[in-house]
Amino acid sequence: MIKFENVSKIYNSHSVALKDVSFEVNHHEFVSVVGKSGAGKTTLLKLLLAEEKPTGGKIFFNRQNIPTVSQKELPILRRQIGAIFQDFKLLPNKTAYENVAFAMQVVGKSELEIKSDVPKVLDLVGLKDKADNFPRELSGGEKQRVAIARALVHRPSVIVADEPTGNLDPINTWDIIRLLIKINELGTTVILATHDKEIINALEKRVVSLEGGVVARDENPGRYVMS
Repeated sequence: MIKFENVSKIYNSHSVALKDVSFEVNHHEFVSVVGKSGAGKTTLLKLLLAEEKPTGGKIFFNRQNIPTVSQKELPILRRQIGAIFQDFKLLPNKTAYENVAFAMQVVGKSELEIKSDVPKVLDLVGLKDKADNFPRELSGGEKQRVAIARALVHRPSVIVADEPTGNLDPINTWDIIRLLIKINELGTTVILATHDKEIINALEKRVVSLEGGVVARDENPGRYVMS
């Protein structure tokens, strides 16, 4: 499904983010990508989302080499890969419902589809009763749930979560992790980038460890082990 093949990303002679990285992610897998700050986790996800291009190597998604995807085809690719970030990226002047609906509007979905799909996805993330609340009226955990709902509304085959619990307290952190597990159990592939040792060790799922831009370990099940 996803394949990194000898991928490198070099910004300059003093900044090598990734070096000859190779690994695969299969359908319905839950994979954690771990490493200290600067290990290359975010760069890896940006390459997968086609926000940046690799210096060398290939990145396949369903046999399509992402770096060669045309600008015209990019929106189609990105709808298949839902992304969640540490800072939520919600529109402050739109309600929870409107934030999710907006993601559908920009790709030309009809009002009928929006009215059908948005309540379903808000219900899935446990925010049915918060549809009319603005981000300022939501807790950090609730904001992240809206962000997850927005990522899910296109029914992507993959969810990429970049430090999704970085701004959350322990209770909300585990609520979000449980939600990602539920999404994975419903059939969506999940790639979680984090440096939270406690989460990784509790998950007991596959772990790809990055150290200095290289894959140091790839274990299933894995633990958070940093040298």
